[in-house]
Amino acid sequence: MSAGRRRRGAGWGTWLLRLLLLALLWLLGVAAWIAWTGQRDQAAPADVIIVLGAAAYHKNPSPVFKERIRHGLDLYQRGYAPVLLFTGGYGNGAPFAESQVARTYALQHGIPDSAILIEAVSRNTQQNLVQARRLMQEHNLHRAIVVSDPLHMSRALRLSRRLGIDAVGSPTPSTRFRTVQTQWKFLLQEVYFFHRDLVLHAA
Repeated sequence: MSAGRRRRGAGWGTWLLRLLLLALLWLLGVAAWIAWTGQRDQAAPADVIIVLGAAAYHKNPSPVFKERIRHGLDLYQRGYAPVLLFTGGYGNGAPFAESQVARTYALQHGIPDSAILIEAVSRNTQQNLVQARRLMQEHNLHRAIVVSDPLHMSRALRLSRRLGIDAVGSPTPSTRFRTVQTQWKFLLQEVYFFHRDLVLHAA
């Protein structure tokens, strides 16, 4: 191989290494942003507290969903907003919608029925927020506190902005994703959704 070809090969290798390093730094930056956003509790006076849905087992919320519901109830009881809005439709074969399970839990813990709104058709985070926006418009509610898990908060707020919801985030103070393995899996999932949303939004 000639000296010129070796130099060209080395040059391509150097550029490839630089591109890989830049991609790694970008991914680490996105992951750090997601984690940082999940540590910021921006709870402030609002019109409504939106609790994003999660799995429910028959009449009982899953551990993840229970953490979200409990935090929403705590914000309500501390006077941050006069209305709780629970989101989440029916899981596969489930007899009750996630939001119905959350409503029952709230009623059992002393929340008046007049302070609760639910929607029972959404199946994912974006649909949760689309339905929440519809209820907010119907009930003349303007500012929201969004409640979810810390690592989910960045995506929830990003989607809220795109939907035109005036929202701040209040992540659950504790999470059921406690092991390093589950936290990394959740974080990698959110990094993927960040880039998927960028592509979909740009299309």
